[in-house]
Amino acid sequence: MPHHPSRPGVWAWATADPLRAILAAIAIITVLTGAAQIPFGGQVLPLIGADPTPGMQQLFGTVGMFMVVVGGLLLHTLLNAVPSPEVVLWSGLQKTGAFGAVGIGVLNGVFSPVALLVAFFDLATAALLFAYWRRMSGSTGSGGTAGGGTAGGTEP
Repeated sequence: MPHHPSRPGVWAWATADPLRAILAAIAIITVLTGAAQIPFGGQVLPLIGADPTPGMQQLFGTVGMFMVVVGGLLLHTLLNAVPSPEVVLWSGLQKTGAFGAVGIGVLNGVFSPVALLVAFFDLATAALLFAYWRRMSGSTGSGGTAGGGTAGGTEP
């Protein structure tokens, strides 16, 4: 019977890099809330002050699907031995865009101000993702890109 080295438990993994663990938890929340938006958008939309019209439900479900995909991709890379800096960066950009989109929705009266709670959660998540990305990019010695090159594509 071959011997397989044991992996550290969840607690050891989380305490080894708390920021990474927090981001993984947020990725799980993103997947679960996105998945809930798909079938239950009609019940969720009134909670954020939006009319649950068929068009809004469709759009909300579509956004939920993208939340599942981006949250799942982020979780996948965070659980890898070496997470992808590009995935972390683009996840931060997505969360920044979500903050802006919800904020614009509130300003335009599509959502009530209670939706700003979601928007500011996304903004805080984006800040954490950018902090983690900067830390990853600074510690790799390669500018954070695959293949050892710098972010600009030139060798040192």
